[in-house]
Amino acid sequence: MYASAIVFSPMMSLIREKFLSQGPTWIESWPDVEKYWSPSIQTLEGHTGATVSLAFSPDGQRLASASSDKTVQLWDTETGAPQQTLEGHSNRVEAVTFSPDGRRLASASDDGTVRIWDAETGALQQTLKGHSNWVWAVTFSPDGRRLASASGGGTIRIWDSKTGDLQQTLKGHGDWVLAVTFSPDGRRLASASDDRTVRLWDAETGSLQQTLKGHSYSINSVAFSPNGRQIASATDKTIQIWDAESGAPQLTLKGHSYSVNSVTFSPDGRQIASASEDKTVRLWDAETRAPQQTLKGHSSYVRAVVFSPNRRLLTSDSDDRTVRIWDAETGALQQTLKGHADWVWDVTFSPDSRRLASGSNDRTVRIWDVETGDLQQTLEGHSNFVWAVMFSPDGRRLASASFDKTVQLWDAETRALQQTLKGHSNWVRVVTFSPDGRRLASGSEDCTVRIWDSEAGGLQQTLKGHSDWVRAVTFSPDGRRLASASNDKTVRLWDVETAALQQTILIEGDTYNLAFSNDGLHLTTDIGSIDLGSLSSSSIQATTWSSFFLDKSRSWITWKGYNILWLPSEYWPTRQAVHDNLFVMGNASGRITRIRFKVEELQRLWTRVQQ
Repeated sequence: MYASAIVFSPMMSLIREKFLSQGPTWIESWPDVEKYWSPSIQTLEGHTGATVSLAFSPDGQRLASASSDKTVQLWDTETGAPQQTLEGHSNRVEAVTFSPDGRRLASASDDGTVRIWDAETGALQQTLKGHSNWVWAVTFSPDGRRLASASGGGTIRIWDSKTGDLQQTLKGHGDWVLAVTFSPDGRRLASASDDRTVRLWDAETGSLQQTLKGHSYSINSVAFSPNGRQIASATDKTIQIWDAESGAPQLTLKGHSYSVNSVTFSPDGRQIASASEDKTVRLWDAETRAPQQTLKGHSSYVRAVVFSPNRRLLTSDSDDRTVRIWDAETGALQQTLKGHADWVWDVTFSPDSRRLASGSNDRTVRIWDVETGDLQQTLEGHSNFVWAVMFSPDGRRLASASFDKTVQLWDAETRALQQTLKGHSNWVRVVTFSPDGRRLASGSEDCTVRIWDSEAGGLQQTLKGHSDWVRAVTFSPDGRRLASASNDKTVRLWDVETAALQQTILIEGDTYNLAFSNDGLHLTTDIGSIDLGSLSSSSIQATTWSSFFLDKSRSWITWKGYNILWLPSEYWPTRQAVHDNLFVMGNASGRITRIRFKVEELQRLWTRVQQ
């Protein structure tokens, strides 16, 4: 852990400055890291879809997030630990909010309902039905007795939050109502719509008081200042500040380069925060309207932004499926240059170890110089995610496997596409060359392994037997056998010439990597080495995949079974490759991280420990 704190600290951090001389001597080449600390305090990961709404509990100790995965999640803001997952909506959850006393939580969904939950137990208390369309927004009145919800049907509904009874239906907007909020005294309600207006209503009688016009695009967000005297509304690239009494526009804040999705005042009214599709969060001085900070770090649209009750923290959510918590007082994050624009799924070395190939969700294959880290080639041709890449034994060709159900063969020097191999009926997960380079094997979600002529592109064999998708394939050193690992928890051995199934070996755990030993007598998996000479017992021994490996949590790099370097969550790999003492990882952000170890130093330390 202590070694990792030094290794992964930013270049200009005090930790690195003070303790660099005490860093691990067994790392020869350290990974590239950011220059400065990010203002982001935590990244909360757990939703399987985009996070679209956030809310702090009144005491600031919990955070609620709403997602397109149809759930609401509750988090501990200090530790980042998930506390509850609230399930019940049958469609995307668009908004979430705590009651003023923090005991209840309300969520609004595309399923046309508002749900009220017990924030402590997660129990569902009420399901409010009545909207005829998606419900985009929900908010409690300051005294917690009423609940307002806004719909794609152009209406706002006010409910008794205790009984669930409908009290008012506010009509007037000519299009979807995207946001709604009570004034601090609870006497008025502001709503924002696709009809390009903000409307102010009497919350008791439901009568329309003001219609604020001036925006030229849909209005995504609206907020009262803490004293109730001003209203902020967000639209395309700008934030408009209005006088809440007269309805007169006061100022327009400009700076975002794309649509502004959310705007909010800090609890003390001194700052305004905005979230945008330009992937940034911006902080403004509410008095002078001067821009204070631009917070960068999200890799996709930022949908919402919320201050903590004490104003010290700011949280944002994004289509990159993360929630980030920022220190509202610190400086902006310096940009990190990356290659891939999305998740990196696989990395592999060329036979001479001078190049590295990576495949990504951005549908490209990229070839890098191992020593310098420079990008050499970008191969474009797949119409869906690239899941696996592999160099031919002579390093002249590269094979890529994709969710577009094809394998593509490329000239690794010229970038030219040589072959597109079609035949799989589902995503292709893995690909490998035979030792002589004449054959190519691919494994797919269609539960088959296919063997191809790598020169002509013809299909030679289709190996059927797995009952779930194929995770890994490898040829024996003589090229006569093929091993495949599947999600069905088996490893199967095949005769390459006849396609006959020779052995089925039951295993425990997920196996993404397979390799024959040089003598062909052992088969190494992620969880152990199988002695092929005693298949009757299907012996699984200690892991011998590589001197360097990842533990099952994928948060530690191990050496000879010992945890040696802990990985911060932002470095957790989606795929890794190892050659001698060089460990390369590709992760979800598109980052490629390289770490070169000093094996002699590790061996010396290991010997000392054993004595």
